Amino acid sequence: MGYDIQPTASHFIDGAYVEDTAGTPIPVICPVSEQEIARVYAATPAVIEQALAAAKRAQVAWAAMTGTERGRVLRRAADLIRERNYDLSVLETNDTGKPLQETLVADATSAADALEYFGGIAGSLTGEHVQLGEDFVYTRREALGVCVGIGAWNYPTQIAAWKGAPALACGNAMVFKPSETTPLCALKVAEILHEAGAPAGIYNVVQGMGEVGHALITDPRVAKVSLTGSVPTGRKVYAAAAEGIRHVTMELGGKSPMVIFDDATLEDAVGGAILGNFYSSGQVCSNGTRVFVQKGIKEAFLKRLSERLADVKMGDPLDETVNFGPLVNARQLEIVQGFIAKGIDEGARLVCGGQREDMSGYFLQPTVFADVTDDMTIAREEIFGPVLSVLDFEDEAEVLARANDTEFGLAAGVFTNDIGRAHRMAAGFEAGTCYINTYNLAPVEAPFGGSKLSGVGRENSKNAVDHYSEMKSVYVAMTPVEAPF
Repeated sequence: MGYDIQPTASHFIDGAYVEDTAGTPIPVICPVSEQEIARVYAATPAVIEQALAAAKRAQVAWAAMTGTERGRVLRRAADLIRERNYDLSVLETNDTGKPLQETLVADATSAADALEYFGGIAGSLTGEHVQLGEDFVYTRREALGVCVGIGAWNYPTQIAAWKGAPALACGNAMVFKPSETTPLCALKVAEILHEAGAPAGIYNVVQGMGEVGHALITDPRVAKVSLTGSVPTGRKVYAAAAEGIRHVTMELGGKSPMVIFDDATLEDAVGGAILGNFYSSGQVCSNGTRVFVQKGIKEAFLKRLSERLADVKMGDPLDETVNFGPLVNARQLEIVQGFIAKGIDEGARLVCGGQREDMSGYFLQPTVFADVTDDMTIAREEIFGPVLSVLDFEDEAEVLARANDTEFGLAAGVFTNDIGRAHRMAAGFEAGTCYINTYNLAPVEAPFGGSKLSGVGRENSKNAVDHYSEMKSVYVAMTPVEAPF
């Protein structure tokens, strides 16, 4: 882990790698070795201009192609990603620290799924005919133009495709800015799309921090902005995009509830809590970090959870037997440690974990708190690390009210063998993505996104098409025009 993975250049623009070392250096730090393994440079104004100009120029011809032709390119890119899954997964593991055991099945493969899905439906993105007596209206589904995507650091390959696939299927061009923390994987997505036949300029990648993102989303050539990130970043992006009345979708943070009733299958509930708190070392926006456990099953739940956490294996993430990686960087580790300290100070019971592992890398033990109350900091604020809070509850009405008592609304889950209760809870949750007897699955066929402060719009599924295109109505008169004078 930690060998040199220096990309050909920092940016991918107009079908080729582009370098400009005048930009701010961005070191890529391996989360295991804590050493620099690559370096890219933030986009200068000249690079930003080059990317937007290329996208603007290329988009017109791309939109003029048939949906079937565009879809063929996306499906070919999906095939290439699957063929190169191992190498792409190794790159993602070096970039993020996530175990190869995880990236092999959850990252490049989900990017391929998105490209294949939207490639498959691209030819079906049509309008409709509305008969009005002898007159009629027909609608045209048209591309928005140049789209800007801003990615997060936890799923860099996946997010690059989740935004790019529907954008390109609808006939748009994309300028994508990955997180400065994990800048490497999106370059490979751009390279593969171009190799698959996407015309030069259709999918571009530029690096940088907030000022680069701001320059992109406020440019008058940009019609749409899609962000995956934190609520504070979302507020800034939304405000900046609103000035130009741009289309916006945002997938932001969460403090999602997971409700476990006494009648739940214990092993499934524990497994769901693990997936919803410790996958990707807890660095997942939709994580169910407020685990409400009905009192009758609480101690059995904590006992079995502690037993299964004993099977955690940390170490070199490129070792496929390792199942738990480090946090992405030193700053994130510091933030999560601060939340753990607050949990202890505010009276939560530390059941297990809570310590930094005595080894190289930003490793933090999976942490479980019990006897957590709704007003504690660890129950209110997004931690984005491997910290699970168990809260007690008595009955359905009580827990639903408490589950919804948050400014966030990204996800929610319920574990119960009472089918009526399961669907009542799903209907009652104030969240955009809900789970019954499972957690954190995100197939491309299903819409994904949040409500309240957790976002606006949806990614994936046919719903995403509406966020990357608009409908034009054309009224056709077959009869003489009648006018009052």
